[in-house]
Amino acid sequence: MSALKRREARELLMGLLFESEFRSDESYAEIYATSVEERMIPEDEYIKKAYYTIFEQRQTVDELIAKNAKGWKVERLSRLSRSILRMAVYEMVFESEIPYNVTINEAVELTKKFDDPKARPFVNGVLNSVKNELVANGMTKEKRE
Repeated sequence: MSALKRREARELLMGLLFESEFRSDESYAEIYATSVEERMIPEDEYIKKAYYTIFEQRQTVDELIAKNAKGWKVERLSRLSRSILRMAVYEMVFESEIPYNVTINEAVELTKKFDDPKARPFVNGVLNSVKNELVANGMTKEKRE
């Protein structure tokens, strides 16, 4: 099977994260294994690494979202917006080769495609705020800018 395009991988990852919102009685490893087997999600390095890291670093990811989602608690966000934000924050923090603006644009496109129209400016605003915080804390690399 050919390698997935990053946009396809992001859509599948977002679907996995969204699905996980409804399956709290299972571990993320069980959800991943079941999804690969039953939904025939391809074994993709980006998807697996991102999915596992998001759950293993959930406190860090959710704290960044909460801090930058002014007036919103992470658990009060829609499941879809929360999944998209977690995926994007993961990329911004843990995937150094992906420019911030690419991540933000891709998250906004997923929001346009799958979420409520009112969610797009919210997701965009939260992610731009996260980007500004990361840059202010010295998390810049030549490849990113």
